[in-house]
Amino acid sequence: MTSIYDPTEPIYVDEAAVRAELSRVFEICHGCQQCVTLCTSFPTLFEMIDRHADHDPGRMTPADQDQVVDECFHCKRCVIDCPYTPALDERNVDFPRLMLRADAMQFDTGIKSARVRSTTRIMGRTDRIGKFATRMSPLANGVVGAEPGSFVRKVAQAATGVSAVRVLPPFARQRFSTWFANRPPVTLAEPQRTVALFATCAVEYQEPAIGRDLVEVYERNGVRCELSGARCCGAPLLHGGDVTGFREVAERNVKTLAADVRRGNDIVVPQPTCSFILKHDYADYVGDAGRPDAELVAAHTFDAAEYLLGLHVGADTTFDTAFTGEIPEQITYHAPSHLQAQGIGAPARDLLALTGAAITEVDRSAGVDGMWGWRHGNEAVALPVAAALGDRIEQAGGDLVAGDCHFANTVIVEQTGRVPRHPLQVLARAYGIDSV
Repeated sequence: MTSIYDPTEPIYVDEAAVRAELSRVFEICHGCQQCVTLCTSFPTLFEMIDRHADHDPGRMTPADQDQVVDECFHCKRCVIDCPYTPALDERNVDFPRLMLRADAMQFDTGIKSARVRSTTRIMGRTDRIGKFATRMSPLANGVVGAEPGSFVRKVAQAATGVSAVRVLPPFARQRFSTWFANRPPVTLAEPQRTVALFATCAVEYQEPAIGRDLVEVYERNGVRCELSGARCCGAPLLHGGDVTGFREVAERNVKTLAADVRRGNDIVVPQPTCSFILKHDYADYVGDAGRPDAELVAAHTFDAAEYLLGLHVGADTTFDTAFTGEIPEQITYHAPSHLQAQGIGAPARDLLALTGAAITEVDRSAGVDGMWGWRHGNEAVALPVAAALGDRIEQAGGDLVAGDCHFANTVIVEQTGRVPRHPLQVLARAYGIDSV
């Protein structure tokens, strides 16, 4: 981490310093243009620079720069193949981290409107929202499940800043943690491993069935599961520019998760945005005092499918490949951006292939991020990205669609009407484990 991207540096949110860094990086990107097809930020950037005969990024106005920043939905795909990253080149380009810095500057200086900042704070309090919504699920689902564009949704948009035209995931009646606490005790004769499950807000409040199937699959493979007390990872706050709010979340979760690790647990996460945050972002934001614990957490954090694949290939561990249940012939697998950005391959795809199913991988962003795609005002960029993903899913066909990211899966429902399943749910059915 260089001072350019260090959120603990006082100059991190200084507008003049941020705009100078934007000009520097924009010039390097304009000379490369490898990322032009990834999102709208890059075509917008290149068109703005090409307006001028000398192609000088310094001629971009602050409003021009802000448009490029505002169109970034933090998919992180640009950093995967960038030849100028700090690890590869002295030019020190990390476009995703620069976008985080620019968002933080806009939030801190008031360039982001009071309305936008308020929406970030509302959407960032997922535990508060989730606790209320699961207690009042008929009412909450009556709002989020109302027809897109309806009066009910427009009222909700006015109150929260959440887009009235996007399909949103419903809330569960029973939270995952409630199910976990009330389930009959399970004793594994000789457990291979013990893990702390970081359930994520999506599993805790919206899709607890993912968590239930994860626990069943893990226990079938001799892995004892505990439930971590850590809360929402804070992605909506981070990607909305609220560094102070995100740092508070990071510091609290790091303490909890580090204690989980010290008890002998690895940490498994069933949602790729959240696992990316734990692995790659917390250490940058907690400061020197918290960094050792954050690095400990990062070293012991695994995507849920990544951990199981590790059991399969490990020299002293085993993974059960006796699949006697329901196995689709053709599975269309959506590879989420934040999973690819972790540099761990496609573990869910590889696990699903062990069932004997033929896998078609769809490599396309959903344009949601930490709820970026559901914010009012982002529809003009987010909906075409969503539509492109839907087209690819439709073209791939298949008997079943699988995807690790619950939010991306919601986009697939919106665009195609098909209801994807988390890969751990597909594995559960392949084992013959009944849905619960």
